[in-house]
Amino acid sequence: MKRTLLIAALLLATATAMAQGTVTFRNKATTAGVNAPVLDTATGSPVTSTFLAQLYAGATETSLAPVGAAVNFAGTLGYFSGGERRIEGIAAGGAAFLQVKAWDSAGGTSFEAVDNTKFKVGASTVFKLDTTGNPLANPPGTPVDLVGLTSFSVAVVPEPSTIALGALAAGALFLFRRK
Repeated sequence: MKRTLLIAALLLATATAMAQGTVTFRNKATTAGVNAPVLDTATGSPVTSTFLAQLYAGATETSLAPVGAAVNFAGTLGYFSGGERRIEGIAAGGAAFLQVKAWDSAGGTSFEAVDNTKFKVGASTVFKLDTTGNPLANPPGTPVDLVGLTSFSVAVVPEPSTIALGALAAGALFLFRRK
């Protein structure tokens, strides 16, 4: 009897510890009011399937980490759909801070590898979901859509040396201007 109770307690503790908050990683969910296409700053057009999107999540705004694999955008509409994501460190049904980052896949397989290069990158604002999906609920809760995600753009971020050179040139023009 003691052995059975111990096994049952361990199984329950394991199931509870394994539960994480869940979200649906997509930037268009009409019924939830999510419509956040990612745009190319240079053209004003939606990004194409050559771009990747990655979900970042955490318990605080400063603890964001990648969740799952990056996904390609579908066609030329600026939308992606990456399915259900379980967020480690967020209790089932708990609150989470989220951000989506996008980049040109020609530059690499992660946002961090492409950031500060000649390739286009962009990130959404950080937003908070007060409640994530709860797979332990009875009946099990469905993953929550990314309500709060807004459109954002990708662009080439110039290297600091390029910015410094531009500022130096502007200063020289100002100093040597004709009177």
